[in-house]
Amino acid sequence: MAIFKRAFSIFLRISISIILLIFLFKQVDNKTLLVTIKKADISLLCLAFLFLFLSNTLCLFRWRMLLKAAEIHLSLKRIIISFAGGVFFNLFLPSTIGGDLVRSIDLSIHTGKPQEVVATVLLDRLSGYIGLVLVALIALLCGAGLIQDKIVFIAIGIITAVLITILLVFFNSFIYSKINKLLHSPTAGKLKSSLKNLHREIHLFRQHKNIVIKSLLLSLIIQILGPLTAYLTALSLGLKINLIYFLIFIPIIGAVTLLPISLGGLGLRDAMTIFFFAKIGVGRDLAFAISLLSFLFILIYGSIGGLIYVLTVHHRRIQYHP
Repeated sequence: MAIFKRAFSIFLRISISIILLIFLFKQVDNKTLLVTIKKADISLLCLAFLFLFLSNTLCLFRWRMLLKAAEIHLSLKRIIISFAGGVFFNLFLPSTIGGDLVRSIDLSIHTGKPQEVVATVLLDRLSGYIGLVLVALIALLCGAGLIQDKIVFIAIGIITAVLITILLVFFNSFIYSKINKLLHSPTAGKLKSSLKNLHREIHLFRQHKNIVIKSLLLSLIIQILGPLTAYLTALSLGLKINLIYFLIFIPIIGAVTLLPISLGGLGLRDAMTIFFFAKIGVGRDLAFAISLLSFLFILIYGSIGGLIYVLTVHHRRIQYHP
C-alpha cells in the first residue's frame, strides 16, 4: 500500500508538470519562441551559466562548512560526489529539494551519522531560504515604487511568514514543546524521537555562531547570483529591464518551486515566470524563453552531476571509518 501511494504521488507530480508545460506551450507562439531562443547571445548565456556554476560551488562549500561544524570530517572529493548526486536527482524528484533527500541518505549511510547529516542538510537549505527571503525583502524596499501589483507584496509576505514559522518551530523552545505535545499518539513515537534528535542536533550549531554567520553571508551571495543569472539570460534575448525586478521575482519563483507539487519544479517554474514578469509588461514568449533557458542550464549542470555520481559508484561503496 505504501509503495502504491508513493508511485501515485510521483505519477501525480509528473502529470502536473506535463499538464502545465502543455498548457504553457499552447499559450505561446512556438515558432516565435524558437526564433527568440535561437537569436540569443551565446556569450551572455555562457556568462549566465558561469554564474549558475559559481552559485552551486558556493552551495557546496556552505554545506562542507556545516559538515565540519557537525564534526563530520570528509574529503572534498566525497562531499562533491554526494552533492553532485543531489543536483542530479533534483531533476527527477518532487520540487527543487528532492536532491536533499539523496545527499542525506548517501552521507548518512557513508558516515553512520544520520541525525548529524540530516541536520546539516536542513540547515543548509534553511540558510538558503533565509538568504532568499532577505534578498526579496531588500529588493522590494529598494524598488517599492516600481511595484504596483499587490500580489507581489502578498507573495513576499507569505514566504516571509513561512520563514518566521520555520524559525519558531526549530529555535523557539516554547513552540517546539507544544509540537512535541501534539505528537502524543503511540504511532508518532518514531516521528517524535526523530524530531527530538534533529532538534538537538540543530541547536548544537548555536555554539558555532561564526559558521552560522558565514553560512548566511554565503546564502545572500548565492541568492543574488540566481537573479543575476536570469538577468543575463534576459539580456541575451534582447530584453532590457531593471535588475531590481529579477531580485524581487526570482526569489518568489524559487520559493514557489520548493512546493512538492511538480517534478523538479518543471512547469511550475515556467508558469510562475510568465505570471510575474507579465506584471511588468514582458511578453509570454520572452518570459517562457527565459525560463526554458534557465532550465536548460539546470539540466546541463544536473547531467554533469549525474555523470560524476555514476562514475564514482565504486568510491561511494568504500565506507567511512572515523
